Amino acid sequence: MSPARPKITVVGAGNVGASIAQYAVEKELGDVVLVDVIEGVPQGKSLDLAQAGPIHGYDSLLVGSNGYDETVGSDIVVITAGLARKPGMTRDDLLFKNAEIVGGVVEQVVARSKDAILILVTNPLDAMVQLAWKKSGFPSRRVVGMAGILDSARFRLFIARELGVSVENVTAFVLGGHGDTMVPLPRYSTVAGIPITELLPRETIDALVQRTANGGAEIVGLLKTGSAYYAPAASAVEMVEAILKDKKKILPCAAYLDGQYGVKGLYVGVPVKLGRSGVEQIVEIELTPEEQAAFRKSADAVRELVDKLKL
Repeated sequence: MSPARPKITVVGAGNVGASIAQYAVEKELGDVVLVDVIEGVPQGKSLDLAQAGPIHGYDSLLVGSNGYDETVGSDIVVITAGLARKPGMTRDDLLFKNAEIVGGVVEQVVARSKDAILILVTNPLDAMVQLAWKKSGFPSRRVVGMAGILDSARFRLFIARELGVSVENVTAFVLGGHGDTMVPLPRYSTVAGIPITELLPRETIDALVQRTANGGAEIVGLLKTGSAYYAPAASAVEMVEAILKDKKKILPCAAYLDGQYGVKGLYVGVPVKLGRSGVEQIVEIELTPEEQAAFRKSADAVRELVDKLKL
C-alpha cells in the first residue's frame, strides 16, 4: 500500500464488494484491500482489477486477503459481508445471520484501524449500522450506512425516464429506513430546480415512489440468483469519495439521530453532510404532518429490528 494514498478496506468480495473496489480504483480514491472468507476469491478479483489498471490508467494497489492483517490503518472500511436476499426471503430472515457476520467483521477491523470510518452496506441496513456502532465503540459520526443514495438514485432514474430528461437534472429526496418503509419527499425532488409535483400528476408520482420502494425486490425477481450490485456499489463509492475528499456533500445516509426529526438513539436515513470526519451534520428539514407520520413509521420499523437484536 502507498503511504501517500488513502487506504480503503472492502469486506466482502461478492458482487457488491468487488464493484465497490472497481469504482474506487477507477476514481483513484486510494489503495484497496478486499477481504473475504472464501479462499482465492479476494486475491483473484484484486489481481484481475489490478491488471485493468494499465488500461484504465490507475496506479492504486489492490490486495486480496482472507484475514484482516492487511487492513491495518485503513481510512475507510466498507462492510458488504453478509448473505444476500434470495427470492421470497424477508429482510428480517437476514437479520440474525447477518448480525453475527457483521459483528465479527467489526471486531476484526476496529482492532486494526482505530481511526477508520465505517460504511455499512449489509442488509437489513439500518439495524446493521446500529449494531456496528455499538460493537465498534466509535463515535456515531464515524459509523454510517448506505441506503438513501441508492433509493434516491432509483427514484431519480424513474423520474428522468418518465419526463424524458437527463438524470443529471433530477435530484430526489428520500428519508427513512431502507426498503419498504422509505419516505420519498416529492416536494423536495426536483428537475432542474422545479419540484416534480409541478411536473407530474400525483398518481404518476405515487407509482414511481412505489417502484422505488420495491426497487431491490424487482431486481432480485429478475436476477433470480442474487440481488442488485452496480447501483449499491456506486452509492457506497459516492460516500467514500465525499469523505476522503472532504467534499461536505449533502447525501441521504443512515445516521445516528439524537433527537433530530423527533427520533432519539436510532440510526435512520436522513440527509447528512459527509466530510473527512464522517457525518459532520444532520440536515433537518420541516416535514408536513403526513411526512412526519411516514418517517415515524419508518423509524418504528427500524426500532423493531434493533430491539430484536437487543441493541
